[in-house]
Amino acid sequence: METAPVPDNPRQRVLEAKGLIHARAGLVTASPFSRPGQTFFLAADKVQVKYEMLRTHYVDGTNATTAASTHGYSRAGFYLVEGAFSESGMIGLLDERRGRKGPLRVTDEIVGFLQAAATDRTTPSLVTEVAERFGVTLHRRTIERTRRR
Repeated sequence: METAPVPDNPRQRVLEAKGLIHARAGLVTASPFSRPGQTFFLAADKVQVKYEMLRTHYVDGTNATTAASTHGYSRAGFYLVEGAFSESGMIGLLDERRGRKGPLRVTDEIVGFLQAAATDRTTPSLVTEVAERFGVTLHRRTIERTRRR
């Protein structure tokens, strides 16, 4: 993968700190990004590049393959960006956070309950009881893993 050098530029430093540097900035050849002397369009700004890629396709009528390749993306990548934007707007242009999507539902109290439950109890019955007792809906596999600990 080709990466853009990160000069002493405050905007680029912030983008790097937030994980918003376009990994393939060196492949961005779209005209707004390659005009000499302009400072507004920054090929290393992943969100700006994604937005301009979509704008080029929808406003200027550039086909998806060309829009993607001139912005350092594959055709498949274009459609992923398009889907995220359609679903969430500008927020969709930010990369999804990695890792857990929300708080962990299995508390120490639930773990204690599951591990103390009789071994002949079925997983579906434990799913129901955890939901009733703790107000938390757990997947059967989560219960099975917790009981094996």
